Amino acid sequence: MPSAKKGVISIDRKETVTLTNMCMIYKDGQVLVQNKVGSSYNGITFPGGHVEKNEAFADAVIREIYEETGLTIQYPKLCGIKDWTEADGSRYIVLLYKTDKFCGQLKASHEGEVFWAELDKLSKMKLALDMEDMLKVFLDDSLSEFYYYLKDDKWVHDLK
Repeated sequence: MPSAKKGVISIDRKETVTLTNMCMIYKDGQVLVQNKVGSSYNGITFPGGHVEKNEAFADAVIREIYEETGLTIQYPKLCGIKDWTEADGSRYIVLLYKTDKFCGQLKASHEGEVFWAELDKLSKMKLALDMEDMLKVFLDDSLSEFYYYLKDDKWVHDLK
């Protein structure tokens, strides 16, 4: 909303944001997936979670991957974002990362079982909402955003 201050018109560009992350960990044609359970976002997806207040984005994805998989990732590369505006006007942003650098012992968490899956067989699995389209952002270097918006009272999305 524009506001006047000492004769200068400015636009308030601040908004409330929820920041989260997701990471595609890959090796030899396989990706690490999580069968997400117990939330409104269920099915096969990549692990990830919330960015804590005052936490660096890269540190957050490293922490979340460790908590959900037991693996310590290195050099997560930001490869895109998924975002939308919530009903309350706040924005929800998912930072999309990928890496093939990791170590540790794979283990499940309360968020769901984790396992390696053939990348080319993911489409035959029970994927989480819009995961098939989100994969395009992870894999296609010409794409960087998965953007949800309301059109005629229905949620639609664009890949940009």
